[in-house]
Amino acid sequence: MRASLSLLSAFALGACMSASAQELNCSVTVNADQISGTNKQVFETLQEAVNEYMNTTVFTNAQFSANEKIECRLFFTIKEYADDAMKGDLQVQSLRPVYNSSYTTTLLNFKDTKIDFTYRENEPLVFSVNNMESQLTAILNFYAYLILAIDFDSFAPEGGQTYFERLKHIVQMAQSSGETGWKAFEDNKNRAALLSAFTDGPTAGIRDLTYRYHRQGLDNMSTAVDRGRATVTETLENIKEIYSKAPMSVALSLFRDAKLDELVNIYSKAPAEERTKVYNLLEPIYPTDHDRLEKIKQGQENR
Repeated sequence: MRASLSLLSAFALGACMSASAQELNCSVTVNADQISGTNKQVFETLQEAVNEYMNTTVFTNAQFSANEKIECRLFFTIKEYADDAMKGDLQVQSLRPVYNSSYTTTLLNFKDTKIDFTYRENEPLVFSVNNMESQLTAILNFYAYLILAIDFDSFAPEGGQTYFERLKHIVQMAQSSGETGWKAFEDNKNRAALLSAFTDGPTAGIRDLTYRYHRQGLDNMSTAVDRGRATVTETLENIKEIYSKAPMSVALSLFRDAKLDELVNIYSKAPAEERTKVYNLLEPIYPTDHDRLEKIKQGQENR
């Protein structure tokens, strides 16, 4: 695990850290199979450049050893390309180790469908905290800090606050630039909406859920499975509350895409009463995920 349990809170809050080190172990893929009739070398160069940027840029003052780096993935699908301009999708994923086990849990699994930037082959990607160097680096910075913010939140209550503040600054700069994917209220799943899901009052409970689900729930399941699972069950009330206040919030799909399959496994051996409670709580929120929710309701003995 990235930090010993006795130091988790200090680690997550950035205390007791006298040196900085690179934080991410990021796998980067650029898929340009949909682009034909052009030199594919530019996409290979882009992949190399983004890989180097994500894995060598020091984004924080925190101290990470090599085995504490956050496992994450960026998967670009380029759908349009002309005159150095690229458009497509970006799938962003990040993982977190669970205490005292070999299991890793998904913290973030999000598809950004508003990827639009220009990149010239061999163009250097320059990191800046205070300036928007390019649309591409703004996107990379946004997801780097989102990965960090959620990860730190999972170890301590609001442990990622510093990085959510960085995210606000990135979004504000990008909104001023007029680039695609950043405008408030334009899209309920763009980057502005994604940040709002974690910082706006009606949906900010997703951050409390992140901490309690992982630190008080999953991290305790290796030694007290029933108690850890009970805590996970309690955190689902946060999802219910978010749904009641903001039924169109991206916070709901964020939780579904990261956690629904995991919940099937968590409740596979739970008592029938507990499984039914979870099913009844989630079914009105995720009616299109009936098959997976039925697996929660049935439990392992019925499969």
